[in-house]
Amino acid sequence: MGMAGTFGDAGGAGGAPSDASLVREAQSGDVQSLGLLLARHRPRMHKIALSLLGYVPEAEDAVQDATLIALRRIGDLRDPDAVASWLSTVVRNVCRAQLRARYTTTVDDAVLLNLPSTEPDPDELLDRQVSGAWIWHVLDQLSPTLRLVTMLRYFTDVTSYESIATVCGVPVGTVRSRLHEARAKLGAALQATVDAAYGDVSAHAAAHRRVAEEMMRAPYDGRFAEAVGARFSSTVETVWPTGRVTRGRQSLIRAMHSDLEDGVRHRIVNVVASQNVVIWEADLVNPPYDPFHCPPGVVWVQSLEGGRVRKVQLLHKPRPPRLPE
Repeated sequence: MGMAGTFGDAGGAGGAPSDASLVREAQSGDVQSLGLLLARHRPRMHKIALSLLGYVPEAEDAVQDATLIALRRIGDLRDPDAVASWLSTVVRNVCRAQLRARYTTTVDDAVLLNLPSTEPDPDELLDRQVSGAWIWHVLDQLSPTLRLVTMLRYFTDVTSYESIATVCGVPVGTVRSRLHEARAKLGAALQATVDAAYGDVSAHAAAHRRVAEEMMRAPYDGRFAEAVGARFSSTVETVWPTGRVTRGRQSLIRAMHSDLEDGVRHRIVNVVASQNVVIWEADLVNPPYDPFHCPPGVVWVQSLEGGRVRKVQLLHKPRPPRLPE
């Protein structure tokens, strides 16, 4: 099977604020500037998480974790011009903590994330941080159970899942699910502040969504080769889920045609984009669908240069575990 068996950024608007200016505005108390900064770098953070963790739900959790850490710690950044590398370091540390957690029973996330081992109480911390008033407002919108795990995780020394579970009197799995839900709500609230202040951000995301959906429709109209030629460099490097590397557009075209012959359809479910990184997530619709032989989804991590895709890495969503008969 093709991509299922193995599968240009529009750029910033003229006059868009620089990263450094957004950092300075954020450190002065402007949460909308911080939101725009994080939205701008989210695709690259997502790419790092995918490269370290794979195409698993934990990758999205890592990006959300890193976003909330950045929201809390932006005031600690001394060099505004270094924000890109700083955010990359934050998400890498979160991913490493998750990898360590897979092999240890108890993980002190404060240590693994290189955070101070002692923090002030939440009231003091939030009052002194740039986005304190905004966070309090959003936390107040969460249910009491979601608010408690969030406060413990991000604003106290009780950071490990095991410790939070003990405090709350619930299983570790419940802590994970509550944090996942809370992160999603906080992320949506942050994005809403960006959309309210910067309409071009929403338009930018919508434009990339349209490009992705059009690309996935093109094979069924006999236009996939044309669509690939318009978006991908003639020397595009493709890293397949198996680790195999090919160059040129033909391997992508052949793989999609193979999927088409096998009755596999790619359905876009999520798109994130910055100037240099675009990520498409797609479900694979397979009639009949056999999750034990064909992965349920695929992600395209695209690196752009001059508006064209120069490199694309393809990752599969993990197959579900096979249940004993």
